[in-house]
Amino acid sequence: MQHFSLLDLSPIPEGGTAADALNTTIDLARNAEASGYHRYWLAEHHNMPGIASAATAVVIGAVASATKTIRVGAGGIMLPNHAPLVIAEQFGTLATLYPGRVDLGLGRAPGTDGATAQALRRHMKANDNFPHDVAELLGYFDDASVEAQIRAVPGQGTHVPVWILGSSLYGAQLAAYLGLPYAFASHFAPAMLEDAIATYRSTFQPSKWLAKPYFMLAAGVCAAATDDEALFLRSSQMLAFARLRTGRPGKLPHPVADLTEEIPAPVLAQVKQALSCSATGSPETVHRELTALIERYQPEEVMVTGMIHDHAARLRSFAIAADVLAGISKAYEAA
Repeated sequence: MQHFSLLDLSPIPEGGTAADALNTTIDLARNAEASGYHRYWLAEHHNMPGIASAATAVVIGAVASATKTIRVGAGGIMLPNHAPLVIAEQFGTLATLYPGRVDLGLGRAPGTDGATAQALRRHMKANDNFPHDVAELLGYFDDASVEAQIRAVPGQGTHVPVWILGSSLYGAQLAAYLGLPYAFASHFAPAMLEDAIATYRSTFQPSKWLAKPYFMLAAGVCAAATDDEALFLRSSQMLAFARLRTGRPGKLPHPVADLTEEIPAPVLAQVKQALSCSATGSPETVHRELTALIERYQPEEVMVTGMIHDHAARLRSFAIAADVLAGISKAYEAA
């Protein structure tokens, strides 16, 4: 494991506002930088009352301006929602303002419901242009050719690192074919994780961007002084995920003592399975569970995420996770 990083969904808590969420994102980013996280990524979601990072490039710019060294980027931009040229200009601008610090992770899903997807890019047909759009975007970041009729300005020649994100074999195959780094959304969709890793590593083709496979594992984390406290804090995310799955998305709920009183048993079982690639508990428990995940999947990088209603508790959780991951990384270096 070479690095550990952080994915922030910029959650809007019950009793709070989007302004609160964005302000806590800035604060969390500063703390993440101080704690040794390598990257700080934000994700594109739309028409979601509990997520404030819809204008992802704008939020990334705010995070970059509030920090100094940590890499910042998208995990990810849902490319079907946008014209590749627009994304190239946005992230080319970010890379020009914050050179050497900007990443662009690309997803194929709309990140929202069908009606909202149409509102975002109404002229798009149902056919899948994702591979073509990725290739077009890579071209905009490359050095300018004399034949190019369209250039991203800023963007051309910035060589923004592009990642492929996914939760199925599709993204693994595309990342391997193009020779790009690959991040799997195992923090909420772990079902095909092992197959995706095997596919990516076995079919990877070296490219001018990457000489050998580079895989990032995403994992949930909720750390606290005790296992019981961590389980209580994590109930907010589980309840929010259950409501999303049952068509009732909302702000990040307050934690509850007993999830069985809030979520029907079949739905709770689905939520636990979807969020199973995670570590929850005291520092000792989180160390044990993260170590098990890393030993099993052997990622080049781990990206942790977690939504906790109380901001101070969230800061503590990611600080504990950073200490744990730094210790695991040192142990691997010494081995």
